[in-house]
Amino acid sequence: MNLPNTLTLFRFVLIPLYLWAFYATASEHKVGALLILLVAGATDVLDGYLARRRHQTTQAGQLLDPLADKCMMLAVFFTLIESDRVPLLVAGLLLLRDASMILGGTFFYFQGKRAVPKANRWGKASTVCYYITICAVMLAWPSPDVVLGMLWFTVILSYVAMLIYLVNMELIDVRRRVL
Repeated sequence: MNLPNTLTLFRFVLIPLYLWAFYATASEHKVGALLILLVAGATDVLDGYLARRRHQTTQAGQLLDPLADKCMMLAVFFTLIESDRVPLLVAGLLLLRDASMILGGTFFYFQGKRAVPKANRWGKASTVCYYITICAVMLAWPSPDVVLGMLWFTVILSYVAMLIYLVNMELIDVRRRVL
């Protein structure tokens, strides 16, 4: 257990806190939930930075980090769908993209391989766009039409990033001998 993995596990703890903050606030502006989401995003950036900088990358971290991200995103989108803040089609397309990436990674895992996508600017831009858009949705600002446009832009950008990941992805054989 190292600091980056501890930060990743902390993100799992933030998921029920996010849900509580979202539903405990009667206001249309879900500032508390948004702050928790932003803390989760900051810890995601920090744990990745620390793991690379301190050479503390672990297999557990490589598995748990994206899982924590996807679980938080699922919680966020389900609350936004349930509260009619995000159209079902938009959320469905974003969730489909993530589900297909998880299923693809699982498929390769059971084949004895690990899919390693290369980080790129498109993926980072997609993540930044996602957080900005979620901020706009949660704060109900600047207007419903602008927010809807931001949501669709986020969908398009996330699929472009996924396609670039797929093109540049490497498959590493990780089969282990069982004694």
